[in-house]
Amino acid sequence: MTVATTPVETNRIVLRMPPALEMDDDQFFEFCQVNRELRIERTSEGEIIVMPPTGGETGKRNLSIGGQLWSWVEQDGTGVGFDSSTGFKLPNGAERSPDASWIKLERWEALTPQQREKFAPICPDFVIELHSPSDRLKDLKNKMEEYRSNGARLGWLIDPNSCQVYIYRPGVDVEQLENPATVKGDESVVPGFVLKLDKIW
Repeated sequence: MTVATTPVETNRIVLRMPPALEMDDDQFFEFCQVNRELRIERTSEGEIIVMPPTGGETGKRNLSIGGQLWSWVEQDGTGVGFDSSTGFKLPNGAERSPDASWIKLERWEALTPQQREKFAPICPDFVIELHSPSDRLKDLKNKMEEYRSNGARLGWLIDPNSCQVYIYRPGVDVEQLENPATVKGDESVVPGFVLKLDKIW
């Protein structure tokens, strides 16, 4: 097992597992359960990314994002919302945990109860990622492209450091917003959802 860190991200650890120690889906799920204090993802190449709990400012921003999404989900009723502790197994084999996400109700209900209980084998329709001090912006942009190529119909990457929002949609260039007060959902994905950013900046 090889452990790799970078000078920029001293809190983020990447584990590269030899073939003999690679975990199947059930083993990886159990590994995450016994390390609940950590946020753990697995790339499509099998690398395990370990991130510690967030700091106070990031936690406060995440709560604002998740709370606003939850409020809209409760009113809208056409889908299911998820917080940052939820893992999904994407079609390319990666296990990812967006900071907030949403799946259309019929897609979620098409999964079996057993699939919904663990890391559901589905890519959310809508994902939000928040740039925190332990993240490299380049890595988050790559993750957003991964979501998009695996079926996400809308993605927002929020960077509070520069007060920018990057919007990802299938088949079009990434849109970059400079210091927006709000960002709005598309009519075909999370219509009517408006994220207020005053608590994020």
